[in-house]
Amino acid sequence: MIELPDPQAAAKWCAQQRADGRSIGYVPTMGALHDGHLALVQRAVRENDATCVSIFVNPLQFNNPDDLANYPRDDARDLALLNDVGCEMVYGGTLANFFPEVADPADITLRDIKAIDAGTAAHGLEGEFRPGHLQGVCAIVARLFATVGACRAYFGEKDFQQLLVVEELARRFDGIDVIACPTVRDGDGLALSSRNVRLDDNARVAALKIYRALIAAKAAWAGGERDAKKLEWLMTEQLNDAHIEVEYAAIRDPQNWGDWTDTSHELHRARALIAAWVGGVRLIDNI
Repeated sequence: MIELPDPQAAAKWCAQQRADGRSIGYVPTMGALHDGHLALVQRAVRENDATCVSIFVNPLQFNNPDDLANYPRDDARDLALLNDVGCEMVYGGTLANFFPEVADPADITLRDIKAIDAGTAAHGLEGEFRPGHLQGVCAIVARLFATVGACRAYFGEKDFQQLLVVEELARRFDGIDVIACPTVRDGDGLALSSRNVRLDDNARVAALKIYRALIAAKAAWAGGERDAKKLEWLMTEQLNDAHIEVEYAAIRDPQNWGDWTDTSHELHRARALIAAWVGGVRLIDNI
C-alpha cells in the first residue's frame, strides 16, 4: 500500500491510474477505522481496479471544539487495517494542503474559504443542532473530490443527511459516482461509530435504545402507521433513559427533505433519524 503525504501527491497518483485505464474506488474517512469503514473499502476493492482512502480529521466540520479534541486517532492501526483489506493508496494532509489559497494557514476557518452551498438537504436536524457542520463537510469533500477526480466514492448510510448533502455536491463534479452503503452494526444492533470507543459500560447499554427506538418506528410503519408525529413520539418514548439526552427523533421523507414539517399528506416513504447524547458522547443513527 502506498502512503502519500498530501492531496497534491494523491492527485498525481489518481491521474496516473486513469491514464492506465484503471477505474478508481475512493473512501474518504477521518480515521479511527472500524468494520463499517472497512466494509466500504472492501466493496470499493471488489468494484474497481484501484482503491484509495483518505484519512483526514477535518476541523471545519466540528462545531464543538471538545468533540474535535476528543476524536479518537490511531494512524498506525488504521494503516495496518487498510493494508489488510487491499487498499492500494492512502493519503492525508493538512488544512493548508487542502486550501493553499488561504493566506494564513495557521488558523483556517469556514470564513476564510469560498462558501459552498450545502443545499436543501442541509436544512434541519444536523443543520440545526450542529451549525456549520454540513458546510464544513461540503468544503472538504469538494477538495477531496477535486483531488481524486472521476471515481466511485463510497459513503455509509449511518450519516444519512450528510450522504444526501454529498450526493447533491457530487452532481457538480464530472465523473463522481456516490455509492451509498448500508449501515454496519454490532450484533446487538448498535451502529458502528468511531465515537463508540468513548462509551462506558452503562452508556453502551443505554445506547442500544437508539436502535430499538428505530426498530419500533419501523414496526409501526409496517403496521400501517403513516403519521410522522406519532412515529416521532413513539421513538421519543423508547429513548426515555437517564443516560440519554435526545436532540431529535425525527421522521423525514428522503425525497422531500428541507425543513420538512408538512404532515398534511400521507407518507409513502420515510427515514427515521435519531441524534442523542449518551454518556457524554453524541451518537446518530437512522433506518
